[in-house]
Amino acid sequence: MKNNRRWTLPRDAAIWMSASLAGMAVLAGCATKAPEAKAPSTAGWVKNQVADAYTFGFPLVATDIARERASGRAGQPGLAPLNTFRHANALPPVGAAGSPSVDTLESSAWLDVSADPVIVSLPAAPRGRYLDARAFDAWTNALYSSADTTPYPKMQLIAFVPAGWTGTLPANATRVETRTRYVWLSVRVRVNGPRDVQEARKLQTAMRIDTLTPEKGSVSDPTPVVAGAWGANSAKQPAVPPLSDALAAATPGAQAEALDANAFFARLARSLDDNPAATDDSHAMSQLAELGVKPGEPVQFQKTDAPLLDSGLADARERLATVPSNAITKHGWTWFTDGVGVYGTDYTLRAYLARQQTATSTKEGEVKPVARVDSEGHPLNGANQYTLHFAPDQLPPVRGFWTITAYTKDGVLADGKLPRLSLSDRDRLRKNRDGSVDVIVSAKPPARAQASNWLPAPAGEFQIAMRLYAPKSQASDGSWAPPPVERQ
Repeated sequence: MKNNRRWTLPRDAAIWMSASLAGMAVLAGCATKAPEAKAPSTAGWVKNQVADAYTFGFPLVATDIARERASGRAGQPGLAPLNTFRHANALPPVGAAGSPSVDTLESSAWLDVSADPVIVSLPAAPRGRYLDARAFDAWTNALYSSADTTPYPKMQLIAFVPAGWTGTLPANATRVETRTRYVWLSVRVRVNGPRDVQEARKLQTAMRIDTLTPEKGSVSDPTPVVAGAWGANSAKQPAVPPLSDALAAATPGAQAEALDANAFFARLARSLDDNPAATDDSHAMSQLAELGVKPGEPVQFQKTDAPLLDSGLADARERLATVPSNAITKHGWTWFTDGVGVYGTDYTLRAYLARQQTATSTKEGEVKPVARVDSEGHPLNGANQYTLHFAPDQLPPVRGFWTITAYTKDGVLADGKLPRLSLSDRDRLRKNRDGSVDVIVSAKPPARAQASNWLPAPAGEFQIAMRLYAPKSQASDGSWAPPPVERQ
């Protein structure tokens, strides 16, 4: 059955992975009498063990929250059943959190492959219209990205199947295996400003999601029949504490970080039942089991262990706020290339990006340098004027397109009546006589001669995000770097 209904998002909906936070639906499992659970030891090493376990499980908890917030039944504003596209019908509004892209229109969906393979059909990208379909498993590992190959793909037919599935797919379908029950799909279409939104929306109307077997996973039954390897204990799964309404507008990463130890690990245990860890994660799973966290089982901690649990979570949260050592840092910019999207056992990098830069694709699909300080290490502030000096032929190297956007220090689109929210390769930037380009970053407009190269910045402290969609190799391997942010 074709699940191709249009689900438009309210203009003021918060964006995760651009569009997954609207709504308040909470999907809780059925509570049962809890079996005896092994409480954590009070040995001195338990603090590090808790921190490691939290870091390991953080991406899964964040995606579980995102799916819960985005999923709903027909008729709920801003929500969509599983296996159904949810189309953003406008660019992110002022005040949107999560450093949202202001140059792409997003269509997203949460897919459930437990009952049947899910078939996604996407239209061909018109000439010059960037389109990227990227999919992630519940642990934020990248499963698919069309921009890895081309930023202007032909028509795509993608089949998401459980790992090891042996059925027959349409002859022209690209098979994508997932070990997790849930898959998050994001399709991004370039928009050349607000006036171009309607053209991009035409592509949205041609996007389709089907299940391989028509009667399974229909839009009228947004909770498909559970079969196969997942949900064996679904009838016995414990309830998890509801999310705070006060955090409804926050990103799922921020919501996950706000959970206490009991709520976090209870949600992790429930999610593990549907989204098993990889074989290489056996040691991490053993650590969880020693803490009393097991897939599909209630989590019970002793009250006397609360200080150790709190201390372990505090250490883990500090990790999530600290740039990992394998980041590339040049000229005050920080970005990631190797290992992104294919994390393996690099749990720290995976958790950091799940908290700080959600929906991070592979280095072939997107590179996103971020600057929070100037060339002298001082925090960027709208009270100052800055210059990015691109040497001749040194604008961001891409196969698709590039864009630069300024956000508040917390990644929020700044308020204010600004002529633009970003600069990109579509803008007619004024070049210097030698072919170099100076981008002016400031809260106040620069001199008229520099107006075409002005990137408006928020008042107060801010950050700059540079997105390279379908970057060339010199950007993805780190041999090219953005210029320093020079204070004038």
